[in-house]
Amino acid sequence: MTKPALHTQFEGIAGLRAALAQRQVSAVDLAQSALAAAETASSLNSFLHIDAELTLAQARAADVALASGSAGPLAGVPIAHKDAFVTRGWRTTAGSKMLDGYVSPFDATVVERLQQAGAVSLGKLNCDEFAMGSGNENSAYGAVKNPWDHAAVPGGSSGGSAAAVAARLVAAATGTDTGGSVRQPAALCGVSGIKPTYGTVSRYGMVAFGSSLDQAGPLAPSSRDLLELLDVISGFDPRDATSLQKCDDAVNEPGRVRRGFDAAQSRFDAAGSQPLKGLRIGVPEEYFGAGLAPDVAAAVEAALAQFEALGAVRVPVSLPRTELAIPAYYVIAPAEASSNLARYDGVRYGHRAAQYGDLNEMISRSRAEGFGDEVKRRILIGTYVLSHGYYDAYYLQAQRLRRMIAQDFQRAYADQCDVIMGPVTPTVAKNIGDNRDDPTADWLADVYTLGVSLAGLPAMSVPCGFGHGGRPVGLQIIGNYFDEGRLLAIADRYQQVTDWHKRSPL
Repeated sequence: MTKPALHTQFEGIAGLRAALAQRQVSAVDLAQSALAAAETASSLNSFLHIDAELTLAQARAADVALASGSAGPLAGVPIAHKDAFVTRGWRTTAGSKMLDGYVSPFDATVVERLQQAGAVSLGKLNCDEFAMGSGNENSAYGAVKNPWDHAAVPGGSSGGSAAAVAARLVAAATGTDTGGSVRQPAALCGVSGIKPTYGTVSRYGMVAFGSSLDQAGPLAPSSRDLLELLDVISGFDPRDATSLQKCDDAVNEPGRVRRGFDAAQSRFDAAGSQPLKGLRIGVPEEYFGAGLAPDVAAAVEAALAQFEALGAVRVPVSLPRTELAIPAYYVIAPAEASSNLARYDGVRYGHRAAQYGDLNEMISRSRAEGFGDEVKRRILIGTYVLSHGYYDAYYLQAQRLRRMIAQDFQRAYADQCDVIMGPVTPTVAKNIGDNRDDPTADWLADVYTLGVSLAGLPAMSVPCGFGHGGRPVGLQIIGNYFDEGRLLAIADRYQQVTDWHKRSPL
């Protein structure tokens, strides 16, 4: 067992902010405590790079800002970044030997905005190589261990982020979600995590996997903590061509998420003893089929019953193309990965082989040495489906199916429900190495998260209990476009009457 870091003595980020403002604790004290806790918990393998000097320099700057009254909303709060975000000072490898030792000359927008808000970074967190994986076993630097059970995976690809938050090494962490890579590790590690609407958080400086799917999102113990981070990192960024400035009447600007949260909370407060009265929760029949483990189903059903006790109404809905999201995603995402990773050839970017005969051999050897098996597998699939004679048969068909999946969600929201709820994963965390002989078996674990990503919808995972072996279970809450504030408010109401999010493996 590791000793909890100092920041755990305060009630979430809001409590931590109050303690810092009242000089009950300093940012330097928090940073030193978090660094010591991370060192003690090194067996988790959650961190890839820690630089105490960089961390303490940010902490000292936060203390100066607090003393002068010019502090940002996250001044002194200890966080860490998934290694898919480029950072000045700390190395950025994306969990791959291809980028081993790389240090970026600039910060990703997410990193930049959190730093401007005063957050203090401990460093970079382990992840599946180029964010490709569901268990965090594909990192070139070793698998991350689940703090609840070191024999289990933490989920991927943001497994290092989820593990660090679950072990209370940091108050919050950044992650990326392409097909479920924030929600799944959050569920398997018993923390909260949210994937916002595609385009609401800048992808500038985020190492690309699938450009039409990748989205940054935070992980933290509670929904209120998520609000603190998401409100800072969301907003239009002219450096990102996929960043949304305006869509219909939903303006993507700083403060939008908090306004949505506050508006929903005001309505809930006025509803009396049943604050969620009138809320229609869509429960897809496809999420509760034969593939769902009984222990996960029981925890999710108990959570749904709690929402009904709060006044919400359970409504059966259908998302008929749920299972088809798997083949659609595993055509589209590898195709985009094949294109994005073509730049790593040993000439312009990345690892270069030490021995080669000519240019072609240099490129071939460099990519063979630099990429891991899962990345190679997806590059091969992506190149195949984009090749002449197969593009129409596979890639275009997958894109058509993607649109149909998005339409399934819209039909449910238009006629039947306000939000959709169900499991995040079919089972609790598997053991490290369980699927070594069948590397594609992990793909099936994404069945409940992929449709959301293909549709570009916001969704989150909140802890809702424990399953086999005392391993955590997450509840997925899915909203319509730009509905992050209300999702967080709904989750907050649930967390006000439950304590799953307060439990830790310490």
